[in-house]
Amino acid sequence: MNTYNKIMKKICIEKTNIGEGFPCFIIAELSANHNGSLSTAIETIRAVKRAGADCIKFQTFTADTITLDSKKDDFKISQGTLWDGQYLHDLYKEAYTPWEWHQELFKVAKDEGLVCFSSPFDKTAVDFLETLNVPAYKIASFEITDIPLIEYVASKGKPIILSTGIAEEADIELALDACQRMGNNDIALLKCTSSYPAPIAEANMCMVKDLAVRYGVVSGLSDHTMGATAPIVATVFGAKIIEKHFILDRAIGGPDASFSMNEEEFKAMVVAVREAESSIGVVDYTLTEKQAKGKDFSRSLYVVEDMKAGDVITEKNVRSIRPGFGLHPKFYKEILGQIVERDIDSGVAFNLGFLANKKTQN
Repeated sequence: MNTYNKIMKKICIEKTNIGEGFPCFIIAELSANHNGSLSTAIETIRAVKRAGADCIKFQTFTADTITLDSKKDDFKISQGTLWDGQYLHDLYKEAYTPWEWHQELFKVAKDEGLVCFSSPFDKTAVDFLETLNVPAYKIASFEITDIPLIEYVASKGKPIILSTGIAEEADIELALDACQRMGNNDIALLKCTSSYPAPIAEANMCMVKDLAVRYGVVSGLSDHTMGATAPIVATVFGAKIIEKHFILDRAIGGPDASFSMNEEEFKAMVVAVREAESSIGVVDYTLTEKQAKGKDFSRSLYVVEDMKAGDVITEKNVRSIRPGFGLHPKFYKEILGQIVERDIDSGVAFNLGFLANKKTQN
């Protein structure tokens, strides 16, 4: 869309270039997977580094900044989720990361060499994160319709990663317009399926490529499926950001435990994503030296029965077989019925010089 042709196809977060021509940026989402323990949160950050992630991301809210403490039906979860039956305030009170932890968590992340930022859920969270000099912001799937919040985040002039889990096309365009109104074109869009866990059949990974083409942005995946299949496929479709929930051990429990990866699983995913990146390559029909050598094992024309000068070439005495040192099989029909001018032993690679009539075309 021409409307968005000024949006950057590359963003930079803490000197890390993200976009076409650069490695996939892999984010581990802490979310509620500390289960209320600061020491668990700290050890999770260290495990994230060991697993090969580039970034650790938090969520910055309190139950009161994200919803109301109300027992009205509107606030009771009943959408067929893991959390059905709970009230929003109770869930978020359990899931939030205490703000007083943030400074220490950011320091641990920095010490580990990880990029670190967060998803704010209201203006007070943005103001708080600004005091920590966050290098970027993530807008969560359910907040993509909160245009005032997006405008406020965009006004800070830092890269913005938007999840599109509940977004229709019009929602995406409103969010992009909000960013651009504030003069912010450093935007990435993540394909996301807002189910927890998300069925693999609903992953729709071709959207990763479409987001990049349609809006001219860096695109990627915020994944809630089980396993690494969707991240690998997303990488092949051009994803430059992969975000996945991370947990030390699902036995810790908590709201997001069931669809989060442990260290071993996350590490395997990182390896698979890197291998997928390496396998994509470029469009190039020339052969490497090794591939060209492999043509030795291709088919070519060989004499398969002893022949005498004056013999007629038939399907019995000349065949297309391996290896590839003889005449190209494309000449086979042309030489059938012709006469050889010399004796030829079985197992000799055929060439046009054997013909009594040398008019066969190269």
